Amino acid sequence: MEVHQALPYLRETILFLALTGVLIPLLQRFRINQVLGFLAAGTLVGPFGLGLWTQDMPALANFTFPDRSGVAALAEFGVLFLMFMIGLELSAERLWALRRWVFGAGTAQVLVSAALIGMLAWLFGNPVEVAVILGFVLSLSSTAVVMQLMNEQRTLGTPLGRAGFSMLMLQDLAVVPLLILMGVLAKGSSEGVATLALLTMLKSVGAILLIYLLGRRVIRPLFLAFARQRQPDVFMALTLLSTLGIAALTEMAGLSMALGAFLAGLLLAETEFKHEVEVTIEPFKGLLMGLFFMSVGMAIDVREVAKSPFLLPLSVLGLFAIKTAVIALILRIGGFGWGRALEGGTLLGQGGEFTFIVVGQAIATQLMPEPTGQFIMLVVSLSLFATPMVAKAGQLLRAWLEHHVPPVPGGAEDAPQPAAGRIIIAGYGRVGQLVGQMAAAQDIPYVAFETDARVVSKLHALGLPVYFGDAARLELLRTVKAEEAAAIVLTMDHPASALHAVKAIRREYAHIPIYARSRDEKHAVALRHAGATKVIPETLEAGLQLSALVLQGLGMSEGGTAHVIQMERERRIEEIS
Repeated sequence: MEVHQALPYLRETILFLALTGVLIPLLQRFRINQVLGFLAAGTLVGPFGLGLWTQDMPALANFTFPDRSGVAALAEFGVLFLMFMIGLELSAERLWALRRWVFGAGTAQVLVSAALIGMLAWLFGNPVEVAVILGFVLSLSSTAVVMQLMNEQRTLGTPLGRAGFSMLMLQDLAVVPLLILMGVLAKGSSEGVATLALLTMLKSVGAILLIYLLGRRVIRPLFLAFARQRQPDVFMALTLLSTLGIAALTEMAGLSMALGAFLAGLLLAETEFKHEVEVTIEPFKGLLMGLFFMSVGMAIDVREVAKSPFLLPLSVLGLFAIKTAVIALILRIGGFGWGRALEGGTLLGQGGEFTFIVVGQAIATQLMPEPTGQFIMLVVSLSLFATPMVAKAGQLLRAWLEHHVPPVPGGAEDAPQPAAGRIIIAGYGRVGQLVGQMAAAQDIPYVAFETDARVVSKLHALGLPVYFGDAARLELLRTVKAEEAAAIVLTMDHPASALHAVKAIRREYAHIPIYARSRDEKHAVALRHAGATKVIPETLEAGLQLSALVLQGLGMSEGGTAHVIQMERERRIEEIS
């Protein structure tokens, strides 16, 4: 009797979930980069690792992936959501704020690195098409690895961190023309490649613009219509619909589904629902990233190391050397001292995760020979493994140079740091709006959250930094780096929500001042005991203002009235404290 599986790839899915359930806590505990951990795990349990011995030891088949096709289908979702998350991180506002480093330094880095690496690949006997692909794809760095390292080292807010982040943003944008170029080269033949390239580029740009313009008119109203229900499962459904729907549209237009997922993230990044979407998909982000990188690890044949014991390490060193030199020179021209410039170069000198996507597609379309693709993926994988060690060497080199060579006066390293931190306003009704207006009048940056989608839509359209979401959710606060905030202001109408928010924020962020509005003095006492720094009961201020009018109406001078009211205000606030 023939047995049918209820679900395709059920064994592979269960095994993957079991591995991630064990790996993620272990990697976090020992502070190992998750990208590197999943790459290593995929290599170990993949068809070129333990999977090689499944015929001799059949029991291994229960704990390995002898056939990569079982994971490849699932990994497609990992690719789509990797591109979606990158698109979500980009926004017109962010790009414009860092435009000098993004479009100036970032473009120069990609073009110069691509030219040098492509020329080297051509000199090693690769066809021009392959050399062009390798040049551009190897000029990109790993956003996942670099961002995690910068977060661990707390350098993202420094001038060097912002410059590095800007280059990564340009590299992420460069993926779009690179995917289009892949389509052109895959269709290329002896007949006019230039004409084909022009037609494909025009078609691609037209399709992207059409999808983007239509998406702007559809996605925001769609989210706005359903946001009033305030249900996380609705946001998850809409996020999946947007990502997969736009990915399907780009595929219908003859473009990559990954490009569609990127456009979906880019569209949502410009809406007031950006942070809520980030919180909604956060629990799945690690799984999807792990799925993608584990699948990449399974495609790596470690036996190639034995075949190229000298060429492989030299290729990894060469990749780091070329990109470190180019990036360090650009950073030096941008005003950094040689120490910081070389530190930035070593941090961004590895290959990137897009190499696996592009090279895999190039092999599938027979644009690149499989041995060449395997070799390049192995080089990039080893460069990812080596990044923490190379970055540490860059820090030591910077410290040595700074000790022997004084920094450049007035350079980028001496650029003024941003203000101590913006304030976060939870609840943007009448009171919250007044706080925001007062902060803006004093040039104090702020970001506000409100759960009324209609209010958010109206204010966000005016250019105000107001987003949909409940600031009592710590996941939402993490998306705006609440740990760097100068203060958190709670102006919520609902007393229970305000009390819950104070307790949660104080547990997570013990050092941040919390200023809260309370319903009455009893509520104010509860908020103070929960950890609020200062609390103002709305009934207190209304009563004091009314008392001031009465006293002045009875003949008390304005100065005397102000003194009496202030004394009473301080006495009552002291009682609350």
